[in-house]
Amino acid sequence: MTWAAGDFGRIGSLVVLPPELLCEALDIHPDEKVLDVGAGNGAASLAAARRWADVTALDFVEHLLESARKAAAVQNLRLRTKVGDAQALPFKDGSFDVVLSTYGAMFAPDQQRTADELVRVCRSGGRIGMTNWTPDSLVDGIFKTVAAHVPRPAGLRSASEWGTRRRLEELFGDRISALQILDREFVFRFPSDEYMLEYYRAWYGPTLEAFDALDREGQARLSADLLDLYRRHNRATDGTLVATSHYAEVVAVVA
Repeated sequence: MTWAAGDFGRIGSLVVLPPELLCEALDIHPDEKVLDVGAGNGAASLAAARRWADVTALDFVEHLLESARKAAAVQNLRLRTKVGDAQALPFKDGSFDVVLSTYGAMFAPDQQRTADELVRVCRSGGRIGMTNWTPDSLVDGIFKTVAAHVPRPAGLRSASEWGTRRRLEELFGDRISALQILDREFVFRFPSDEYMLEYYRAWYGPTLEAFDALDREGQARLSADLLDLYRRHNRATDGTLVATSHYAEVVAVVA
């Protein structure tokens, strides 16, 4: 299982500002029922819980949810977890005031089915919030670079389409009454380009599996292409890596 490979907790622990900004954009109130879809190690779940919400973190990788539970316990935050699939959420219609996902639901294979589920479990007048990488961002460039060496399964649409207004309007249709999209930037910071390469190769499931699918020469070519991409986006001049990747902060109101 791709997302169970490596240790996504080491990736998610670096991405804490976008979930906090998203929870502010959603104007989460104390005691609101919040579902975090594709919660990973719970960065967005914990951000919502810090606002005294009644939070459920859902992911299909159990050990990631265990990390979320441990973090919640350390921070004395209220959090429940549930193993489940974004494409078939195990909840009744209209169960939540807020449904959110930070770089999670966008990776489910069936985009329409996932969007349908996000809407279904959110009450009328409730809010759906997402952070989604955009086309032509650094992260989208990583997806494309890896796919050039290890092609995606046929028929899968690019996850970065979730970062466009056109695709979001297609997916949600007339089931939402408002759609706000804000262009934001996340800054990757690592000790060096090479450090980012090895960090993601070791801990990020999709990258780890891509390298494992290649022979030694193929791995060398993929490494070179990823390093070239990082260097083109790197604005640091001191040997470290400081690279910006655009993402869409999405807030939709369910009709």
